Amino acid sequence: MSSQHPHIHCLGLNHKTANVALREGLAFPHHHLESSLARLGCGDDSTWTEIENIAILSTCNRVELYAIGTQPIFDKLAAFLSETQNIPTSEFSSKLYKLLGGDAVQHLLDVAAGLDSMVIGEPQILGQVTEAYALARKHGTIGKVLSRLFQTAIRAGKRARTETTINHNPGSIASVAANLISKKVPNLAAAKIMVLGAGEMAEAAVESLRKRGAKSILVVNRTLTRAEEIASRWEGQAATLETLLEHLPEMDIVISSTGAPHIVIQPSMVEEAMKIRPQRPLVLMDIAVPRDVDTEVGNIHGVYLFDIDALSNHLESNLALKEAQVPKVKAIIAEERSDFEEYLATLDVVPIIVSLRDQADKIRQKEIRKAKRHMPDLTPEMEDQIDVLTQSIVNKILHNPTIRLKKEANGFDAADYASIARSLFGLDEGR
Repeated sequence: MSSQHPHIHCLGLNHKTANVALREGLAFPHHHLESSLARLGCGDDSTWTEIENIAILSTCNRVELYAIGTQPIFDKLAAFLSETQNIPTSEFSSKLYKLLGGDAVQHLLDVAAGLDSMVIGEPQILGQVTEAYALARKHGTIGKVLSRLFQTAIRAGKRARTETTINHNPGSIASVAANLISKKVPNLAAAKIMVLGAGEMAEAAVESLRKRGAKSILVVNRTLTRAEEIASRWEGQAATLETLLEHLPEMDIVISSTGAPHIVIQPSMVEEAMKIRPQRPLVLMDIAVPRDVDTEVGNIHGVYLFDIDALSNHLESNLALKEAQVPKVKAIIAEERSDFEEYLATLDVVPIIVSLRDQADKIRQKEIRKAKRHMPDLTPEMEDQIDVLTQSIVNKILHNPTIRLKKEANGFDAADYASIARSLFGLDEGR
């Protein structure tokens, strides 16, 4: 496929190629993602005309640009990433992977199905792929081929989660974080826990901690209403971000997963909190990208700070069970990729079939007009009969070539058949 359709690109980096510091620098906060897509969608900037279509997938573990171009455009994509994020390409170029054609297709399907995640089968990634697709559609940057690719990936992800047990006992980042915390703080029932942020990751963290016996949970968020929504479902308390300093000294555990573009917990804040409770250790789990907690906090006596990269060494024990499902998921992905390849192949032959039939009909109508000049006594009924008869003849003549072209569209020689058909019937003349 890659030889026939080299215009599908994926340029990105993830938890396997880049550390959290670089990932957070290149991550797109929601508002910035929208503005970047809007800039491309309006089509006013000639700098990026070679990027025909684009969708951006930005999560805590990856930043990936999926794009369509008439020729390899990896340099343009890297430059776009550099300009929008204000980071020189020299700082991240060595961490990038560049996937073309079939490799790009395979990668997105693997991502949506949860096979490329830090924790196999994590549930959040499918929603994130779906959101990337929705935002690209909203801003008109996705295009026909890329849209079909994302639809295929989303369908593969849904099938992987309904037809296999890859997501049973979900090993999301939040649940892995909760599992690690339970090892550091064995008596979760007596611990006071703060969850900072009210997004999907924060809610998953609350759920995981409750299942492990946690009772005292305080959800802190910028808006009280959203914090109360989560807290009420898990019998916890809610507070606004303005009260963070007031509650921090009381906590044993803090899980932070806000969408803030800047540091939320500074070293000075934690130092003041520890002066009040010097004998009690404080565990902070920062699962946000960009990070919420200043890395210097980890140097404070009695404080244990873990970021998202630390979780890769503490995967849940059900990993082996998940890996047993991988062959089944790969079979689903293979089916969906095959369907997508068939769709791509038809893009080559459908215009040929349309052109061929259009050419034949023009010849038919021209010959009918010539014949009518020698048959002045034709009635309207007779003219209709001639029209139906000639249409039938054309359809019968073109039936076998049409069927053959559609059949070969899915084969390895599709491009050759398309080229021969255009040459034999003169379809390139006047194009």
